[in-house]
Amino acid sequence: MQIRSLKLLNFRNYEKIEVNFSNKFNLIYGKNGMGKTNLVEAIYVLALTKSFRGSSERVLIHKNSNLTRIEGVVLDNIDTNYKIIISETGKKAKINENQVNKLSEYISKIVVILFNPDDIKMIKDTPMIRRKAMNVEISQLHNNYLKYLNRYNKILKQRNSYLKTVALNSSSSKEYLDILTEKMVDVGAIVYDMRCKFIKRINEYAKDIYKNIAISGELEIQYVSDFADFDKENILKKFKKVLNKELMFGKTQFGIQHDDLKFLLDGQNMKEYGSEGQQKNAIIAFKLSEIVIFKKEKGILPILILDDLFSELDSEKIKNILELIDDNVQTFITTTDIQKVSSEIRSKARIFEVIDGNVREDNEK
Repeated sequence: MQIRSLKLLNFRNYEKIEVNFSNKFNLIYGKNGMGKTNLVEAIYVLALTKSFRGSSERVLIHKNSNLTRIEGVVLDNIDTNYKIIISETGKKAKINENQVNKLSEYISKIVVILFNPDDIKMIKDTPMIRRKAMNVEISQLHNNYLKYLNRYNKILKQRNSYLKTVALNSSSSKEYLDILTEKMVDVGAIVYDMRCKFIKRINEYAKDIYKNIAISGELEIQYVSDFADFDKENILKKFKKVLNKELMFGKTQFGIQHDDLKFLLDGQNMKEYGSEGQQKNAIIAFKLSEIVIFKKEKGILPILILDDLFSELDSEKIKNILELIDDNVQTFITTTDIQKVSSEIRSKARIFEVIDGNVREDNEK
C-alpha cells in the first residue's frame, strides 16, 4: 500500500499544495513550526478521518477558511482516489468521488502505522489512552470492529441511563436491566475476543523486535480485562454481584470499557520501572509488530510514519529500527536535522524541505 500523491486545501498552515511521494523512503525536514508534522498528519487524517494529535477538528482548518480538503491517490492493487472534507458543519469521506455514508465503512481502506513522540502516553498515561490506541489499530485490521465497539458503547449508555432510573424508582423493571446486561455481555465478548487475539499476535513479534532494537530485555504486552477467560455465565454472575454498587453510582462498574494494557519488561511494569528510552523502544516494537501482522493476515504492507524519530532516540537505536523495516514499506520520516539521517537512507529517499507551509523537493542528497 502506497500513497502516490497528496493534495491539501486549507489544511492547518497549508493553503494549497500537491506533493508526489516515493514508494519507498520519504524524508521531510525543516525547522520546528514549519509544517513537517502537519504534512504527515494529513496522511493520517486521510486514512483514519481524524488527527493523531487529539485536537479539535476546527484547528485542522486553515485560518480564515471554512473547510479543509485532503485528497490522495493510494495504490493498493489499483490506484484509488480518497478524499476527506472537514467543515464547520461536519465531515465527509469520498472514494473515487462516491460519498461514503458511514465513516466506519471508510476506515481500514488506507492502513497507516504511526510513531509520534506523544505515543509514549500509551505507557505513561491512563487506561483510556491505551484503549483508544488499541481501538485505532484494530479498526484498521478489522473493518467491522468499530461496528461492534459502537454497538457496545450504545448499550452501555442505555444501561447507565436505566441504572439511574432504577435507583430513583425501585419499582422499575429489573428484567429490562437484565436484558441490557446480557446484550452488553454478548457484544462485549466479540470486542474482547478481537482485542485478545490482536494482543496475542502483537506478542508473537514484539519480543524479538524489541531485542533487535534495544539488544536486551524481554518485552510482553499484557491485556487486562474484566472479561478475561470469557465465560458468559460467570460474567453475568459478576454483574449481579456489583449491582448494588452500580445502583449507588448510577454507572456500570464492570465490562470491557475498563480494559487496559500493561507493557512489561523482564516482568516489570514499564509504567513504573521503565526508562523513557525503554518505553519508546517498546512502543516502536509494538508498531513494527503491526506491520508484520498486516502483511501475514491481510497480505498488505501499511504506510509507515516515523514522526520526529531522530530527536527521540540515539543513532544506534535508529539504525536498528530502520534495518527492521521491510524494503517494500512506504516510509515517511520527519526531522529537524537532515544531517542526522544516514547517507545510506538519504541516497535512496525522496527528500522534501518544508518552509512555512510550502513544500520543496530537495534533490541534493
